[in-house]
Amino acid sequence: MSKKRMRHEALIYHAKPTPGKIKVVPTKKYATQRDLALAYSPGVAEPCLEIEKNPEEAYRYTAKGNLVAVITNGTAVLGLGDIGPLASKPVMEGKGLLFKIFADIDVFDIEVDTKDIDTFVQTVKNIAPTFGGINLEDIKAPEAFEIERRLIEELDIPVMHDDQHGTAIISSAALLNALEIAEKEISNVRIVISGAGSAAISCANLYVRLGAKYENIIMFDVDGVLHKGRTDLSNLQKKFTFGKVGTTLADAMDNADVFLGLSVGNVLSSEMLLTMASNPIVFAMANPTPEIDYNLAIDTRDDIIMATGRSDHPNQVNNVLGFPFIFRGALDVRATKINEEMKLAAVHAIAELAKTPVPEQVNIAYGETKLVFGKDYIIPKPFDPRLIAIIPPAIAKAAMDSGVATEPIEDWAKYEEELLQRLGSDNKLVRLIHRRAKSNPKRIIFAEADHLDVLKAAQIVHEEGIGIPILLGNREVILELKGEIGFDDDVVIIDPKIDSERESRARYAQKYWEKSQRKGKTYLEAKKWMRERNYFAAMMVNEGDADALITGYSRSYPTVLKPMLELIGMAKGVSRVAATNLMMTERGPMFLSDTSININPTARELAVIAKMTSRTVKLFGMEPIMAMMSYSNFGSSNHESADKVADAVAYLHKYYPDIIVDGEVQTDFALNSEMLSEKFPFSKLAGKKVNTLVFPNLDSANISYKMLKELNKAESIGPILMGMNKAVHVLQLGAKVEEMVNMAAVAVVDAQQKESMAV
Repeated sequence: MSKKRMRHEALIYHAKPTPGKIKVVPTKKYATQRDLALAYSPGVAEPCLEIEKNPEEAYRYTAKGNLVAVITNGTAVLGLGDIGPLASKPVMEGKGLLFKIFADIDVFDIEVDTKDIDTFVQTVKNIAPTFGGINLEDIKAPEAFEIERRLIEELDIPVMHDDQHGTAIISSAALLNALEIAEKEISNVRIVISGAGSAAISCANLYVRLGAKYENIIMFDVDGVLHKGRTDLSNLQKKFTFGKVGTTLADAMDNADVFLGLSVGNVLSSEMLLTMASNPIVFAMANPTPEIDYNLAIDTRDDIIMATGRSDHPNQVNNVLGFPFIFRGALDVRATKINEEMKLAAVHAIAELAKTPVPEQVNIAYGETKLVFGKDYIIPKPFDPRLIAIIPPAIAKAAMDSGVATEPIEDWAKYEEELLQRLGSDNKLVRLIHRRAKSNPKRIIFAEADHLDVLKAAQIVHEEGIGIPILLGNREVILELKGEIGFDDDVVIIDPKIDSERESRARYAQKYWEKSQRKGKTYLEAKKWMRERNYFAAMMVNEGDADALITGYSRSYPTVLKPMLELIGMAKGVSRVAATNLMMTERGPMFLSDTSININPTARELAVIAKMTSRTVKLFGMEPIMAMMSYSNFGSSNHESADKVADAVAYLHKYYPDIIVDGEVQTDFALNSEMLSEKFPFSKLAGKKVNTLVFPNLDSANISYKMLKELNKAESIGPILMGMNKAVHVLQLGAKVEEMVNMAAVAVVDAQQKESMAV
């Protein structure tokens, strides 16, 4: 994406449809006068009086216990420097978004207009009663050290400057694992650090806590090596003045075991890298340009163990692995501070997680056959769903053991279950789908690219690397629309109606006629149909000229589905095509089937739909837990519609006993695990969280998903066609740009899967 395009998209993203990235949402009922009387006057007086008597009651009656302040003065923002508090607000809102989606922590961002340490500290102290924790952000060194030190001492809630400690914690976890792979002891290794700011000092301090020796650490800043003769250093920097006067970075790198870069791009050359000791460990974390290019580094040394701050290379040192989960654990035991023991607990928890078998969901998301602990996998991936169940308990235990927890956890199994429930409404699944698509992009036809929204979706797919778009439609219209939206990159444009496509039309028509000549089609009819975009697009996919196809934006579903079924057909061994929608709900991702095709399936057809849906759910890295829906519960009605569902379940239990499926069951019981377990303990669904609903007919499925979409604003991905021979998917009429982008990612993943099965 060009800088101009990125600027435009970023500004639109932040401005529309609502300015900013976060908002306050009520957590209590407010529909009636009684609700409002309880929420405010006169009912609100009661919790106020309880808190007056005992301040700890604030954690019971207010949101304090799950509320963190992200506070800055804007003096060291995200590589932008001292841009001031107001200009830093988008970054602070972004940090708030990450807190919420990764650890379900609410945030108020606070931008303080002062550079004076005393004023800043006093401001934070004055507002601290509002919050359960304080995350300091983007404050320049050395002021950041003093501000954090004083607030930790003077407040009784957790305080952490993430720019320092987040990077230190994640890089320390990576370092421990890298040293294990390199078979080196931390107490013996020589470490060179490029950068002497707050993050570098914090990393070095934590490395020392883990066993590194001060005298083995050589540190550089913009003015050169830190040595005892320098008079321009802070007290914290003076602890790392073991360099010699005149020592250059090249000198220090000779026989060094570890390089840590927290400075600027391209300061480390391949020549310097060649002088390092065997199995060198290089953490080049300057962004967006690392201290040495990743590909140059691995080409220079085949024994290197390397990490960067970038997501497009292995071993990304990403603070999001730490701060949301550290605060989660600290808040959950009402810790009075985040101490060294808790930071070390985070280091070891993150390091150990990388050594355990990786969930298939993560392998799928990153396009890996199997991620295994080793040189290219020394720290967990940011989308690993286990992070929230592993790191917060480690933090909580460390807080309890070190005496700073005021509300100890007693039931750890229950706590882990509560953490898993906090994964967020989308369970990161959309990001995982996009990530997997990007790992191996496929050629995807946008069959209605002469419509503005379709072209916008294709542009995003192209710029994000999700797929390789092929634009089908009126060439002149497409070129005009491309100019309007700044889609300047060259992509394939095909207009099936123009003379330049005569050869392709003839070739496709011949293939189509050969397949359908005994079904009443003439060659002239076949040629005529090849001027129609959906027929032409289907033949492109059939003949291997494209890998995937999405269409349906401007035409009714049955009209578009017909040529797909006629030309492409069903996959081998499939007797019925069906569709499922992936809904992003507040309880997590839910698959709903069949939402688009089968009007009133028989019991056997319903079982087939359930089996196909099960395979689709697994494609997204989830274990399907399926409820077969009805107005009846386990035989409470003998009406034919309920019996049909019961017969389908009986068939699945007999022939596919490994599928976790049960019914017939009503929606509320399917979605309320406690209620189902109490009333129907014999069910295969008892004690499980259902993530897939199979409906008895098209009416119920289609109505349900569209109602969820419109009333609850649940994001929908689909309909996802199941059982087709190729990766083709038909959109709902008038689909939104975001929906088309998501469906394109699904189509690419589908194409990847079909390709792997064909090998």
